[in-house]
Amino acid sequence: MQEYLRETRYFDFNSDQVRDLAMRVEGDNVKEIAISIYYLVRDSIRYNPYIVRYGEESFKASHALKKGESYCIPKAGLMVALCRKFGIPARLGLADVRNHLSSEKFIEMIGTDYFAMHGYAEVYLDDKWIKTTPVFNKELCEKFNVEPLEWDGETDAVFQEFTKDGKKHMEYLEEHGTFDDVPVEFIFESFKKHYPKLAAAGFQAIAENSFETDIA
Repeated sequence: MQEYLRETRYFDFNSDQVRDLAMRVEGDNVKEIAISIYYLVRDSIRYNPYIVRYGEESFKASHALKKGESYCIPKAGLMVALCRKFGIPARLGLADVRNHLSSEKFIEMIGTDYFAMHGYAEVYLDDKWIKTTPVFNKELCEKFNVEPLEWDGETDAVFQEFTKDGKKHMEYLEEHGTFDDVPVEFIFESFKKHYPKLAAAGFQAIAENSFETDIA
């Protein structure tokens, strides 16, 4: 399990930012600590996919905290980093998904409703790996009529399949497995494949947009 406990460039749990957030973690046992981490990451960092414009730097756990907002891979990575800081084995998972609530504006910008490299965390508790996705913050979910994703530290909590009124929300299309560090080259190769125009422009189109009304 040592590879799932170590600090890395991206899971930088000894950075000042991650250490400060770690001071807010509560719990008397590893499960309670992991659950506390989940909710801190989910709701302390606003979900914003446009942060990908910062490129490789945006994958760092500390970068998500510096900005106060981030997208799925860094938010999952922040949970991984915090779990490792508390001695809980954790790793990053990646999958391709379709989000049926994505705005037309965002889909037009990236050129597809197929979202590659959606990040989630896997945490080792009670002798098993458990998937959890601390991505969409509570306020964002409420805005788009989706129940916030809850996690009990015992079962997988991967996505909200439907909105409160029964409309489709998320579906997973392809699993890419789990990683002991952020596989940067693999991620960018996938971005280039699925978002060729955006990648060719160096993701600069993202920098020209805001996330005040979108979800992705």
